[in-house]
Parts: sequence; structure tokens; C-alpha cells
Amino acid sequence: MFTMTIKHFEDRLREYAHLMRLHRPIGIYLLLWPTLWALWWAGNGQPPRGVALVFVLGVVLMRSAGCVINDIADRKFDPQVARTRDRPLAAGRVSLGEAVALTAALCLLAFALVLTQNTLTLELSFIGLALAISYPFMKRFHSLPQVNLGAAFGWTIPMAYAAVTNAVPPIAWLLFLGNVLWSVIYDTQYAMVDREDDRKIGVKSTAILFGERDKRIVGYLQLTLLGLLILVGLLTGRGWIYYLGLVVAACFALYQQYLIRDRKPDECFKAFLNNNGFGLVIFCGLLLDYLPAGSP
Repeated sequence: MFTMTIKHFEDRLREYAHLMRLHRPIGIYLLLWPTLWALWWAGNGQPPRGVALVFVLGVVLMRSAGCVINDIADRKFDPQVARTRDRPLAAGRVSLGEAVALTAALCLLAFALVLTQNTLTLELSFIGLALAISYPFMKRFHSLPQVNLGAAFGWTIPMAYAAVTNAVPPIAWLLFLGNVLWSVIYDTQYAMVDREDDRKIGVKSTAILFGERDKRIVGYLQLTLLGLLILVGLLTGRGWIYYLGLVVAACFALYQQYLIRDRKPDECFKAFLNNNGFGLVIFCGLLLDYLPAGSP
């Protein structure tokens, strides 16, 4: 009996981990990189370690909660899409009640972390929670749900500035705008994978909205994003190492254009995953650029 109980417990944990997509951490990375950008800029290369730890843990918790909320919202759509029909909630291996309880637990843990920060960060967290909860439902109402995703993922940027400086300066909103653009880029690539299924079930996306102009619009957005990051670098006095990171990031963007050239679903998904490298090299450039200022 005890062995059966342990096995049942392990099975539930495994299903919950899959529901939170912990086996596919790409979403964590795409949320983490702009958060780290903001922390390093706000902290002038030396963000408080305690604050950085809180935000990294918060990224994992809220991305996990967002995945569960998304599956709750899409529980009637996911069984109709080849790529998502085996998700725990869609396949019936996890009940709706379990998913709701898991979401509540993750959000409470994230809120406990925010309680260690200042009042401004706490106040901003309520907006972030509203964005995270509302995003999965937006694909039913308009064709730009990727903008909602960008706002939800990017809200860690003003929160990071608030936590480090107790203010949200204009530069934070420029970074926030950049993250919205980036989210539209990579989530359009992601939506290109499911475009035909989404059309059949009536779900809206930028991939459907852009149509035959999708590759061109993604390219324009990539150029705009890189231009915005150059502007932020100029306004904050960044050095050549940071701009070298942007050059490498531009190479990642070009490779993504190559991958989506024929709109093949597998290649579009590779382009989406490639954005992890894009965000990473920007952070590495920023980190290394700040090192001289942070050395003894």
C-alpha cells in the first residue's frame, strides 16, 4: 500500500511538472533574459543579489503558472491540435480542479517572494498578475494576442527597476516596448507552426493576421527591436562589448529568417527556440560590458 501511494504521488508530480512545462524550459528562458537585462541596467551592473534571486525564482514560478492558466483556458481547443492534444489537462490525466489548485499555489508562492520587496514592486505585481491571467484568453477576442504576451512577459522589467531603484524611469519603458516587440517576433514564429490548426478551430494569432507578409513583418520587427536596443545602449552609455552582443544577436535574427523562409512548421519551431540564443547573447554582452565598472 505504501509503495502504491508513493508511486501515485510520483505520478501526480510528474503530470504537474508536465502541466507547468518544466520539461520544456524555453518559456522560462524567454522570460528570464529581459528580466536580467532590466536588473543589470537598473543595478548599473551590480543588482542586489537578494533581489536578483527573488526575480529568478519568480520567473520560474510565474512562467509555470502561466502555462497552467493557458492550458485551463485552452482545455477545449488543445485536444483538436496535434501538438497539444497530449498535454495533461487536454488528455484528461489532470483534472480542472487540480490545475486550478496548482495555479493558486504557484501564484501564492510568487506573491510571497514579492512581499520581500518594496511597496512599488508589490503594487506593480498586481498588474503583472492580471496580465498573466488575461493573456491566454485574448486569442479569442483579437488578432494580436502576442502583444498581450509581450506585456505579460515584459512586466518584470518595470518591476525589476522598481525593486532596485524604487522608481520606473523612461528607460524601463523603452525596454518594456522592446520586449513586446520581441514577444511578437518569437510568438509569431511559434504561431506559424499551428497556423492551419488555429484557423480550423477559430483561434486568432499574428501568424494568421500577417498572412503572406509574415516573414517580412517579422524582419521589420527584428530590425526595430535591434534599433531600440541600440538606442537604450546609447542612452545608458554602454560600451563596445554590449554592441558586439547586438551584432551576434543580429546574426541570430538572420538565421531565424532563414529558418522560416519556407514556413515549414518544424523550421518555424526551430526559429522560435533560437530566440533563447538571441536573448542570451544580449545579456552576455551587457554583463561583460559592465564588468570593468564592477571590478575592484
